Amino acid sequence: MKFCKKYQEYMQGQENQMPGVGFKKLKKILNKCRRDVQSKKHLHGHGAFLDLQSCLRHCPVCDGTFFPSLLKEMSDVVNCFNERAQKLLELHLASGFRKYFIWFKAKLQGSHIALIQEGKDLVNYAMINAIAIRKILKKYDKVHYSKQGQAFRSQAQSMHIEIFQSPWLCELMAFHVNLRETKAISGKAPALFEGCYLTFNDGKPFLSCELFDSVKLDIDLTCSICLDTVFDPVSLTCGHIFCSICASSAASVTIVDGLRAANPKEKCPLCREAGIYEGAVHLDELSILLRRSCREYWEQRLKKERVERVRQAKQHWESQCQAFIGL
Repeated sequence: MKFCKKYQEYMQGQENQMPGVGFKKLKKILNKCRRDVQSKKHLHGHGAFLDLQSCLRHCPVCDGTFFPSLLKEMSDVVNCFNERAQKLLELHLASGFRKYFIWFKAKLQGSHIALIQEGKDLVNYAMINAIAIRKILKKYDKVHYSKQGQAFRSQAQSMHIEIFQSPWLCELMAFHVNLRETKAISGKAPALFEGCYLTFNDGKPFLSCELFDSVKLDIDLTCSICLDTVFDPVSLTCGHIFCSICASSAASVTIVDGLRAANPKEKCPLCREAGIYEGAVHLDELSILLRRSCREYWEQRLKKERVERVRQAKQHWESQCQAFIGL
């Protein structure tokens, strides 16, 4: 079965209408553009090479229809995914009275297993849309003999609408690993990935997800600042993951102030993008997964972190007291 048909069937099978990529519509736009170029080449012979170059640089169909449509659809997909994934994980990690209220409500709606199945469905949704975007951009480059599709992906990443950048995808993958021993209800949607796993390569941890169509997603869980397994991990808006205390140090703020207090001019240590600390997300599910899987390391790191956090807290409150009394 061709991907276009598989994608259409998957999106039509969703119980809740969720935004998707207009794969069929975008494919028609590209096919029309290709036919126009081939028609010009047939009419003008070798001179059509100039027409082809003109289409590559200034194609009114693609510049005015294809990319704007894809940009909006990508934004809608990632916004919907982030909103639903965040809500699901908040329900799962709730505590106290809120937790009892949520689980009482969940029992009426299908219990804990339904929550797990929704998490798997959201991972499916993210992955198949990511593949659809990748395939349509490859087709664009094939039709136009260009690399503008790759350039568009880079632009989408800078706008933070690339779904693989989403911290909630990483959280859902960790959520899946944490609860994979629980049997989930078999849904109508096709099984698009074999599963999510925490793997170690030369002692370095990776969160991996195997997809159909020979696509595999690997998320490196090594902090590029301390060069160790991320502890109390946070994901910046650009999608890079660091230890919370390492990210605070890079942003020139204390752990007490938090990353939201960072100057907007502070940049990511990896990609050097500015303004990415305010929207940082604490990866609680990933933290639970690593704590369970790396117990000895986690306990050792926890002892060191406590000493540093106490030191920073003490300095913070001393400076606050001095400021209050005017010293």
